[in-house]
Amino acid sequence: MLEREDALAFWLLIPTLALLTLFIAYPFVRGVWLSVTNAVVGEPGHFVGLKNFVKIFDDSIFRTAALNTFVYTAITTVFKLALGLWLALLLNRSFRGKAWVRAFILLPFIIPTVLSTLAWKWMFDPTFSVFNWMFWKLSIINSRINWLGDPDLAMASVMLVNVWRGVPFYAISLLAGLQIINPDLHEAAAIPVTMVVVLFSIIQTFADFQLVYVLTGGGPANATHLFATYAYQIGIGTGLLSEGAAISLAMFPALLLVVVFQLWYIRRVENR
Repeated sequence: MLEREDALAFWLLIPTLALLTLFIAYPFVRGVWLSVTNAVVGEPGHFVGLKNFVKIFDDSIFRTAALNTFVYTAITTVFKLALGLWLALLLNRSFRGKAWVRAFILLPFIIPTVLSTLAWKWMFDPTFSVFNWMFWKLSIINSRINWLGDPDLAMASVMLVNVWRGVPFYAISLLAGLQIINPDLHEAAAIPVTMVVVLFSIIQTFADFQLVYVLTGGGPANATHLFATYAYQIGIGTGLLSEGAAISLAMFPALLLVVVFQLWYIRRVENR
């Protein structure tokens, strides 16, 4: 039986299907079920329909988190794409020390997120901030700036760290595309490569949690909450598992539309 290609392919796919079912399909289905119950920590709850979704959409903090997520994803994606493309074009040239530059650019991407974010949190500290010290030395400011204590500055700071961490992914991915694609096909092939990179980045940024949680925890005054951090605060912090699941699932339709549109556009470009 294993000599047949279709049978062999099926048996080889079983481990992958098992992992996908265990770690993706089951948690997703479980999350959908939790979102339509009134489950809390220690209590399975019972079916309540769309009550949780109605409740969260009436929640002003949820609406703030939703707006923050879209703005956060849009702005950081534009900057990461622009800077990543610039670095990819730069690294595609020949110059002395290029290997060292490549390794240096990868550092933000390979360092654990929590560790690098803690370093950024210290850099944003109002008392020990290296930015405040630098601006004071340059006579740009004469008072301390509370980077993570001001709502607008906190969101800008979070975006800055996300761009810093995400640019290497764009740069290396786009550089790989530039080097493996025939120069005669650069213009046509660059679009699918770029769209795929942007797609993965949007999904990752839309569901960002660690970076925001370590830097601000969603504060100050809930000003930097995203879908993931607010879902964690409600679902784990207060024990309202059903509402936390509903908040998490609220991002699914938007992500689904983005994925479907980009995959459709990539297929359209490939078929030209």
